[in-house]
Amino acid sequence: MKIYADENMPYVQQFFADLGQVTLLDGRQLSPQQVADADVLLVRSVTKVNAELLSQNSQLKFVGTATIGVDHIDQTYLQSRGVHFSSAPGCNAQSVVEYVLSSLFLLAEQQQKPLQQWTVGIVGVGQIGSRLVKALQALQVTVLQSDPLRAAAEPDFPHVDFDLMLTQIDAVSFHVPLVRSGNFPTLKLLNSDNLALLPVNVAIINASRGEVTCNQALLAEAKRGVQRPLVLDVWDNEPQVLQELVPFTRIATAHIAGHSIEGKARGTEMLYKALCKHLKILAKHQIADFCPVPVMEKLQISENFRLSDVQNICRMLYDVRRDDALFRFHLQGHGFDWLRKHYPPRREFSSLQLQLANPAQAIPDFLSTLGFSSQH
Repeated sequence: MKIYADENMPYVQQFFADLGQVTLLDGRQLSPQQVADADVLLVRSVTKVNAELLSQNSQLKFVGTATIGVDHIDQTYLQSRGVHFSSAPGCNAQSVVEYVLSSLFLLAEQQQKPLQQWTVGIVGVGQIGSRLVKALQALQVTVLQSDPLRAAAEPDFPHVDFDLMLTQIDAVSFHVPLVRSGNFPTLKLLNSDNLALLPVNVAIINASRGEVTCNQALLAEAKRGVQRPLVLDVWDNEPQVLQELVPFTRIATAHIAGHSIEGKARGTEMLYKALCKHLKILAKHQIADFCPVPVMEKLQISENFRLSDVQNICRMLYDVRRDDALFRFHLQGHGFDWLRKHYPPRREFSSLQLQLANPAQAIPDFLSTLGFSSQH
């Protein structure tokens, strides 16, 4: 069985070598000729899988994307050919949550306004958004949620209309898929019209898809002298970033919010298990077989640890300013995809075991909710 996989998919050789011949390719530059004889195709968000890419392939049986989003996959076409498809919902949700938290901690520090005094709007309350809601609520942050799909399906869901939300918040964080049509499109969801409703001090965080927040509208606003806090991990027309917008951002990164070691490996693992299930064979491997031992394994905290101390422990594992500095220094010289390919190791909160001096006591609930593990 011939398995073709994105070269930036971690541990793909280790997971799939038992199932067939694994060939690694540049997912951004993939051509029909390269995948003409593929039985299995494993991609990430940079590869558009459609009739054009698969025009020379007649034997494909399985396509998997190691991502939550599926807007780069023509599922209708795959279904018409009888090709099994699998994605990785939730694989990097925790990683994205930690990116947003790090960004919010920084913004709160810059504004000298404790995060507990903020109201944060979450747009899209699925795998990532729902985790972020729980994390912020654990930190005693007021949260407003906007998700018309969930509101239509769940009578008790606390939905707030998007335009109304924009007038009631200190920051808005987007976690929606890219939807171009239908009743609830997200293409240019934030645009020049509703941007005018947003008070100039309200921060915008986008770690979903670049086309959700109109970069040209953000640039036009910035050129008018509006110094809005902008946190952009995703961009229109990636990898061709609107470089004119970068100097107006507080945090700018290269679509790496979900790029923790665990987040990326989890996506590979989910596809491996999905293929094993499709082939009706027993899965032999799991993440723990391949992930390296974390640099910091254990941390003892005292019973005096409080909610106000969370920022310090979170930053110890991940500080978004590192990735912002890498982006600004290397974007013009090396480019967007180089930054993604050479992203330095980053561990999730769960990699650090917390323990109290008194082993009979448990770590505070808010730390467990944030994703930290404890040793008993």
